[in-house]
Amino acid sequence: MKKRTLYLILFAFSLFIYACKKETSIKEAVSTFLGFQKPLNFPDPVYKLENNPITENGFLLGRALFYEPRLSRDNTISCGSCHIQTSGFTQHGHDVSHGIDDRLGSRNSPPMMNLAWNKAFMWDGGVFDLDLQPVSPITNPVEMDERIENVLAKLKRMPKYVSLFNKAFGTEEITNARMMKALSQFMLMCISANSKYDKVMRKEEGQVFTADEQAGYTIFKDKCSRCHSEPLFTDGSFRNNGIAVGPNNDQGRYMTTLNPADEYKFKVPSLRNLSYTAPYMHDGRFLTLNGVLEHYANEVKATPNLDPFLQQNNQLGISLPADARLKLLTFLKTLDDKDFVTRKDLAEQ
Repeated sequence: MKKRTLYLILFAFSLFIYACKKETSIKEAVSTFLGFQKPLNFPDPVYKLENNPITENGFLLGRALFYEPRLSRDNTISCGSCHIQTSGFTQHGHDVSHGIDDRLGSRNSPPMMNLAWNKAFMWDGGVFDLDLQPVSPITNPVEMDERIENVLAKLKRMPKYVSLFNKAFGTEEITNARMMKALSQFMLMCISANSKYDKVMRKEEGQVFTADEQAGYTIFKDKCSRCHSEPLFTDGSFRNNGIAVGPNNDQGRYMTTLNPADEYKFKVPSLRNLSYTAPYMHDGRFLTLNGVLEHYANEVKATPNLDPFLQQNNQLGISLPADARLKLLTFLKTLDDKDFVTRKDLAEQ
């Protein structure tokens, strides 16, 4: 009997020690939240942070909402369903997005990173304010197919969200504006700026390009940088890159502006994290980067508003001999940010 009592005391004491350690680790995790930090090699953000200051509680609410399937009609699809962290916040393996009831969209899920430096969102730039962007997928019939008022009603019935909204905004009121600002706070923290390229540019100790990486960087600056400008590796513009019209005749930015000059123009994507974000192009038609480079070298179509950079000296596309391709691909690997796709604070909790 005494031995049993001793075991119970030791067991209770071990539970107490575990609880204390867990509480300490939670406090430590909380204390490490630094808010929005502009990378040293990045320009000032475009997003007006003063209108939506990022707080720890706002970020935690935004993360919960990002992974919340109740934002969809049948409570099965979350933002994180089409923007998977380990795939650079794209929908791994799908050429076009797969939404509610496994309905197919018409475009590839774009990566979600460095959004604070974006002036417009989606492949056609149809949304100009990050705080409004989530409305589109939530209400799109082939994505989440829900109404905002229904989403708010669901959240109001959940004590978890009543508490999270109260912590983030000071009262228990759950509104569309607050929901959108919280989602923005999470998305703004999805910063990818810790690749080898970034470390070299910041002159961190021991970080230098190899000979092939440096040669590829030189090729990149000569052949690609006019559209994929550093350090974001996109200039945020919309261009017709001479890609063949797909089966759904997606007319790109024209569908937003109705300006014939914008026909078949799509947003220039970032070249960061390409190892994680296949397939490529607005409709995911290329499974490999070699396929992308082959397009620019030999498959550019002559269209009325083809980008001028792709039609110079009476020649279409970009000349890329085999050796140049290999070196360019070697440089592009330096843009992979493993920390970004494994950060625990961005993962579903």
